[in-house]
Amino acid sequence: MTWMILVLIYGVCKGVREIVKKKSLEKNTIIEVLFFYTFLSFIMVVPDIKNAWGVDAKYLLWISLKSFIIFLAWMCSFKAIEKLPISFYGILDLSRVLFATILGVFVLGEVLLLFQKMGLVLVLTGLLMLKRKKKGNHREDENIELRYIILALCSCMLNAVSGLMDKILMKDVTSSQLQFWYMLFLVSFYMIYIIITKTKIRWNLVWRNHWIWILSVLFVAADRALFVANGMEGSRVTIMTLIKQSSCIVTILAGKYIFKEKNIGYKLICAAIIVSGILVAVI
Repeated sequence: MTWMILVLIYGVCKGVREIVKKKSLEKNTIIEVLFFYTFLSFIMVVPDIKNAWGVDAKYLLWISLKSFIIFLAWMCSFKAIEKLPISFYGILDLSRVLFATILGVFVLGEVLLLFQKMGLVLVLTGLLMLKRKKKGNHREDENIELRYIILALCSCMLNAVSGLMDKILMKDVTSSQLQFWYMLFLVSFYMIYIIITKTKIRWNLVWRNHWIWILSVLFVAADRALFVANGMEGSRVTIMTLIKQSSCIVTILAGKYIFKEKNIGYKLICAAIIVSGILVAVI
């Protein structure tokens, strides 16, 4: 049960992180936010460097590959979010659950029991209802370019692959080792991108954006909880994927109390269905 609680913590942090991310982008560009909060996150794990040594070269190669996959995933998702309607992107993002489940079953050989299948169906039903447009609403997705849909789907697939790699790597490396090297490689990839593309970073604005600092703390805390959970015996990618969807409850509550959004009652019904699916899956 401990690994389930850790994954739930990850899900809550992920939901809060989406809110903070939205706030941080009000003052800075995508690459400024991505680079700076990744850099700050790495600084936070540097004190744990003494526990990061002793990783075999072949595992460092795999960790660098995971970092590159996340680098691509975040670039794809931010570019897609920038151009796609949020409601439409939310529906596409559901494919992450399907990708992760497929990888867990076919790569790790996990078996979906009856309750887990029912849970998956309930989670997907609740999320699809959450993104459903009401009749009479103007269609926002009529003139969407195919390339942005592909970017969103690529992001979902890459995140699912990264989650699978976490599970495999945690058999041979510790959570401290994985987090340190993963963050170091990720920062390096962003620096290389900035240098190659000659992207200008407005350092004076970045340092003063307190939302990025908060984002970094949430990122480190959430990832550590997830890495530790992956390293625990008995943890399963398929169930972890379902529990992660608890993040949507946080965003719904934020919509009501922070962004003053409407139709919260309907969204809470969707959240209740999602929670039911999570509970059914972990029985």
